[in-house]
Amino acid sequence: MKTIQGQIVDIQNRTIFSGSILVENGKIKAIKKEEHNVKHYILPGFVDAHIHIESSMLVPSEFAKIAVKHGTVATVSDPHEIANVLGVKGVEFMIENGKQTPFKFNFGAPSCVPATTFESAGAVINSDDIKTLMANPDIKYLAEMMNYPGVLFDDSEVLKKIEWAKHYNKPIDGHAPGLRGEDLTKYINAGITTDHECFTYEEGLEKLQKGMKVLIREGSAAKNFEALIDLLPKHYQNIMFCSDDKHPDDLLLHHINKLCARAVAKGNDVFNVLQAACINPVKHYNLDVGLLNEGDTADFIVVEDLKAFKTLQTYINGELVFDNGTSLMPHINFENLNNFNTEKKQVSDFKVESQAKNIRVIEALDGELVTNQILAEATIENGSLVSNTQTDILKMTVVNRYKNDTPAIAFIKNFGLKEGAIASSVGHDSHNIIAVGVDDEAICKAVNLIIENKGGICAVSNTKQDVVPLPVAGIMSDQNAETIGKAYAKLDQMAKDLGTTLHAPYMTLSFMALLVIPALKLSDKGLFDGSKFEFTSLEA
Repeated sequence: MKTIQGQIVDIQNRTIFSGSILVENGKIKAIKKEEHNVKHYILPGFVDAHIHIESSMLVPSEFAKIAVKHGTVATVSDPHEIANVLGVKGVEFMIENGKQTPFKFNFGAPSCVPATTFESAGAVINSDDIKTLMANPDIKYLAEMMNYPGVLFDDSEVLKKIEWAKHYNKPIDGHAPGLRGEDLTKYINAGITTDHECFTYEEGLEKLQKGMKVLIREGSAAKNFEALIDLLPKHYQNIMFCSDDKHPDDLLLHHINKLCARAVAKGNDVFNVLQAACINPVKHYNLDVGLLNEGDTADFIVVEDLKAFKTLQTYINGELVFDNGTSLMPHINFENLNNFNTEKKQVSDFKVESQAKNIRVIEALDGELVTNQILAEATIENGSLVSNTQTDILKMTVVNRYKNDTPAIAFIKNFGLKEGAIASSVGHDSHNIIAVGVDDEAICKAVNLIIENKGGICAVSNTKQDVVPLPVAGIMSDQNAETIGKAYAKLDQMAKDLGTTLHAPYMTLSFMALLVIPALKLSDKGLFDGSKFEFTSLEA
């Protein structure tokens, strides 16, 4: 038996008292009120209510090592990134790798693989696969239903997936950026319970008023905390915090603890904040995570104070997994699975002959997944469309990585590169190769660097090149967080040295192929109008 003393934070009864916790066989045997001089606080562990572990570029066992440093004991994890590459086999890899650590990963069944029929993925998960996954007790919920047009138009395959979740009495996660009014009502009535895509206060409020749980997202690219945090005081019982996508350099610095600190700094009641960070995800998803009650599993954290939430210790199932700066999580060996079957490209593959006066351009927005569609004057050299660094309208490509095919070409604004190119095989959600650059030579060089490594992120200039290989499904590293975090930060700096002013250029790049988020995106099959949900032409 072990005893942990501190100021015990009872979130549900909204009290703090001096006491001790007795832990035996992984459970809380007793909680005693007693006077002592220990000033630090004991509270339930933080839960990230929606995250794609793959976006950290770490396998689950390596992600866990870092998350516990920030007081996170559990995640609600949608493995649809690896599912788009490897199907059910990829989901099973994530579950099995995560199970070998004490950390509480709670995986969902990816509902949209591929996300749309307008792109090439490496696998398909159909309603029969969802039936099989839902029967698995390791699958806790139906992950984000991104195909909201499928719900609104009563697509039979989409509705079957939803019905299997209902059959097994498991929650259904939403994904409906900007959806309002009667369409939102229909989407909710289909049985969808959450949304993490709200980007305005009014949108979040309507979703809450109609019975949804709203997840306040603050990831490496999409940041909605400032827009939504004022919903917390009145709606704290129906709000959770999430990352969605968090790059390794960010994860090394902070996780859900940072959102708690920011929320408290804004004057929010600490119990409301902790209700969102610790309690609501456990109750909504019916997670096997203790909430600091007698008889619960001993999942809790010791923090220095209730302002910065600096974690001193993390316990999971009564096991000390982080102690004063040191992660005690085990190293796990695993096999690198992948699916990469395309040959190197020629510079001529990226040439687009045209005499157009104007072209449609994707306008990337820093800190947002949504984009704008704008019209711009075409820059033509020798009868072909080219990048224009003066107007910051640069050529972009998406290259099918599952088979040899012609690269799709578009143009994008706000990347700001003055030289070279950047590329990645992390391209939501099908994870084809995506690149942006100042000329066809640089783009070709960057794309081929990704192909040579069978996955990764890279930057090329006139004089040098650098790549971070991602050998696990072309989206995750086989290294630890410190190694990948430093390598990623170095590459991020190289992209900024090439001229980009985006806060997280690789994270932003990775979402420029995500067709389910408006307005204009590029898939390996062509330019896509997300507002109309159909292909459109480059020439305007």
